[in-house]
Amino acid sequence: MTQENLIKPYVIGLDLGGTNSVFGIVDSRGDIKATTAIKTQGYETVDEYVEASVEALKIIIDQVGGIEKIKAMGIGAPNGNYYTGTIEFAPNLSWGHNGIVPLAKMFSDKLGIPVALTNDANAAAIGEMTYGVARGMKNFIVITLGTGVGSGIVINGQLVYGSDGFAGELGHVIMNRVNGRPCGCGRKGCLEAYCSTKRLSEDMGIGIEDFFEGLRGGNQEYARIWEEYLDYLAIGINNIHLVLDCQVVLGGLLAGYIGPYLYDLRQRLQKIATFETDGSYCTVSSFG
Repeated sequence: MTQENLIKPYVIGLDLGGTNSVFGIVDSRGDIKATTAIKTQGYETVDEYVEASVEALKIIIDQVGGIEKIKAMGIGAPNGNYYTGTIEFAPNLSWGHNGIVPLAKMFSDKLGIPVALTNDANAAAIGEMTYGVARGMKNFIVITLGTGVGSGIVINGQLVYGSDGFAGELGHVIMNRVNGRPCGCGRKGCLEAYCSTKRLSEDMGIGIEDFFEGLRGGNQEYARIWEEYLDYLAIGINNIHLVLDCQVVLGGLLAGYIGPYLYDLRQRLQKIATFETDGSYCTVSSFG
């Protein structure tokens, strides 16, 4: 361990989702020392969001000995650009959908520490590769199923950012060109319109836990929607598997619910596969 790591042993992580923003302070081994959270939405401007975040952070920063113990901060955010540290036209963020937000710089200016930002699905891929089910995998994709749908791609052990920093926007591939469901991006028929948590909750005026409780209880309408959800998800997974020939890890909020239905999903993958496969290449995140 370096002298700097001894003096500043912790980093801050922010998982910025479409619904919640969860902060954690961790050490070099990934052990979580303190956490807090705020709602992501409900702020008219990004300045208000950052101010609320910093106020929440102050409490847990003090718990670990103050800002002098913090080496840096990392942010995983929807539509995050690693190259620029910005969030760009994020359709699911009330304060970020109309332009480019220099979020990394804003947090750095407020906290006085270095801040890096990347797409939330890229951050999930790094986490799985370092601490989760993707340890030892060289070629895989993490598909995050939350308020939006994203993906983080790892090829030959390296995260793929693309030419402009936006590789992996799987949620906005078109699944249905005719009478497609509207997506938050403004188009119709995107995978996200069929496989985000919104499809199972907000669109129906219920919470995600309510949906799965009803599904387990035999609600026929919920069962129909879930069958459709799995069908579209299987098509999306099969398409990306054909392109990359890699393992697939399902993450995001729905990773905590989809485990009991993984066999059904794999059966669908086997049924629609162009080449012989049993669907076992698809698994669920260890952090669900």
